[in-house]
Amino acid sequence: MPNLNLSGLDLVTLLGYLAVMALMGLWFSRRNVDTEQYFVGGRSFPGWAIGLSMVGTSISSVTFLAFPGDAYKTAWLRFLPNLMLPLAVLIAAFVFLPFFRRGNATTAYEYLEKRFGPSVRIYAALAFIVAQLCRISIILYLVSLVVHEMTGLDLTVCVIIGGVFVGFYTIVGGIDAVVWTDVVQTIVLVTGGLICMGYIVSHLPGGLGQIFEVAGEHNKFALAEVTDGVAAPQSWGLSLSTKTTSMMLVLGLMWYMTEFASSQNVVQRYVAAKSTREARKAMFICAGASVPIWAFFMFLGTALFVYYQAFPDERAAEMLTGVRKAEQVLPYFIMNTLPPGLAGLVIAAALAAAMSSLDSSINAISTVGVVDIYRRHLSKAKQDKHYLKVAWVIATCAALFMIGGAITLTKIDTKTLQDTSTIIVSLVSAGLLGVYFVGFFTRRGDARAIWLGIVCSFVFTLWTVFAKYRPELLPQSLAVPFDLYYTGLIGNVVMFIVGYLAGLLLPSQQNLEQLTVWDQRDESTSDSRIK
Repeated sequence: MPNLNLSGLDLVTLLGYLAVMALMGLWFSRRNVDTEQYFVGGRSFPGWAIGLSMVGTSISSVTFLAFPGDAYKTAWLRFLPNLMLPLAVLIAAFVFLPFFRRGNATTAYEYLEKRFGPSVRIYAALAFIVAQLCRISIILYLVSLVVHEMTGLDLTVCVIIGGVFVGFYTIVGGIDAVVWTDVVQTIVLVTGGLICMGYIVSHLPGGLGQIFEVAGEHNKFALAEVTDGVAAPQSWGLSLSTKTTSMMLVLGLMWYMTEFASSQNVVQRYVAAKSTREARKAMFICAGASVPIWAFFMFLGTALFVYYQAFPDERAAEMLTGVRKAEQVLPYFIMNTLPPGLAGLVIAAALAAAMSSLDSSINAISTVGVVDIYRRHLSKAKQDKHYLKVAWVIATCAALFMIGGAITLTKIDTKTLQDTSTIIVSLVSAGLLGVYFVGFFTRRGDARAIWLGIVCSFVFTLWTVFAKYRPELLPQSLAVPFDLYYTGLIGNVVMFIVGYLAGLLLPSQQNLEQLTVWDQRDESTSDSRIK
């Protein structure tokens, strides 16, 4: 038997949570009689459920671990990009959403075929699948590492347990299980954070006021880089050579517009809502809940800083100096401070943070694999039952890849593999937002123009990859003249400019009705739900 760090009560709490997730998957499996139900839940979800599901997917384990760690060690500078989520959602709700809700679309990439042809659609679908396979392997590894540190279970065992549970309820339950378990997981995640905050406030001599007082004295709320308690002011100017406050806001807007314009994880929620009105409600709930939750977990990191100022701890101090990773501060607090029972619930919250991202990606991979690739190009005339079985197979393969990838990360140089994953994702996804912007906002371009833009974006990204990872291979004249933090932003600009200019030089005769913002009819009262 492994030497578990958990009490019996904690173990019961954790196992109870996992059992509920598995039972929910089995419960919803009864509904999955066709692909329409499996992929989009019959397009019948209420907006509030879709909204909470989107919150669960967006906050992920980064919220639970990285945000508190960042606020604990530095300040609130890296929270800035998140403030752009409401603006991105507002734009997406009234500009992007109609393109995906029109007709009976199931994936984000069906639009690309209508606008640019099948080759661009399959490129975007494959890029999404590759990126998500890399992402879920890393997320499962990271959350398993945390659970291993908190429980004492073997790391590989943690990977297998987490992967099997997520894979099981996602594969058998389809989008119904994904959405409704995400709702539960969002509630569990927030509850876990509130438990930690409540404990800190109740044990500090000065309560909540002490957090604001001490944190203010140490510049912990500053929108600046903080080193040894000294805040370095950030410029508000626009610059590509340094990380300014304004540029971080621009980056945040790009990140979230990419998510809400081109990510299947989000678009699949759009089309699963029972009406366009409910889809917009879901988007507003996501924005209205996500930003406060992110802020709360940043504040939790600040509160942990104050707590360990009041109750000094050697290991916690090492997380401030860099001897230990700052992301360990919340798991350390949970295992060494919270009483039995509560610790188990908060560990469940850590699992919930990761599982809400993993299940969404597995289901989305299955949907894209069937709708955009298998049914569209490989097998066009089968009965729906056949495609449902293929969806199960693809979801199973994605889950197995996730588990295998996470186990691989436990055995080798993690940083090297994560860097490799980052490079692959950057290359295959280069300029994807730019592709959609050419489609949405211009009447120019066809497959030829877009592929020219994709090639230029790929070459640009490849250049920045060499500049970051193998600078010795580049002559000085090819040194990157901007901060590599802006690679994605510039790559999308390159894609848009090249795609648009190529469209001017390579005109096409295409019917663009309902395919650009300039060619839409007013469908404000329409409801694209399948009857």
